Parts: sequence; C-alpha cells; structure tokens
Amino acid sequence: MRRRVVLAKLGLDGHDVGVRLIGKHLAQAGFEVIYLGKRVPTAHIVRAAVQESADAVGLSCLSGGLGHFASLTVEGLREQGCDIPVLAGGIDEPAEIDRMLAAGVAVHFGPGASIDGIIKAFDEATAEEHA
Repeated sequence: MRRRVVLAKLGLDGHDVGVRLIGKHLAQAGFEVIYLGKRVPTAHIVRAAVQESADAVGLSCLSGGLGHFASLTVEGLREQGCDIPVLAGGIDEPAEIDRMLAAGVAVHFGPGASIDGIIKAFDEATAEEHA
C-alpha cells in the first residue's frame, strides 16, 4: 500500500515551486501525494489529513510564521486523536523553529536542504505505519 502524504503552503506564502518539487519527488519515490495548495488554513490541513488517512503531513512556509502554523497543525491533529507526523520546511526565527520542534513537529528543513534528505525523512517518518 502506498504511503499517503498531505502537503500544503501555510500563511501568506505564495511561493510553491519548492513544495511542488518535493511533491513530485515524493511521488517518484512511491508516495501518494495530496497537495492542498497555497495559503491553506491549518484547520483545513488537519481536516484533509484526517479524511485522507494521511501517513504524514508536509508543511512549507517562506514568509514567516512557519513555527506558529506548524505548531497549530500538530495541536489540531492531536485534538482529532491523530498521531500523524508533521514535517516542516521553510524559514522562521530560530526560537520559533525550536518551539515547533518542541511542540511535536518531527523535523524542520531549512534553506539548502537536499531533496534526498527530505525524501529520506518522509520515508523514515512513515515507515512505522507500514512496517
């Protein structure tokens, strides 16, 4: 069974080339990718992840707010009783990145992260579900 990943852009960020590229590479690696688009509210991401029985959620934001929105996504999933790993990529203040990791985001990818490293992280985050 293919592992299912929900991807979304957060906040006001409209730059989606990177997340779409990651989605393409995840699909080539055998994942089913559901891309929700740009400027997606966290409640919509949580709802889609639950409805789609996602094995992981990937979030992207380059305009600031990544830590805040990623933390809200983790919190929303927990409120729904879901333990879906959340992986986040983008830019934010170091304290905000630390806060989101402490809140339960599995991993943060900053500028210059390799596609191979990102695919490996999604593979590892979803491996337990399909072991």
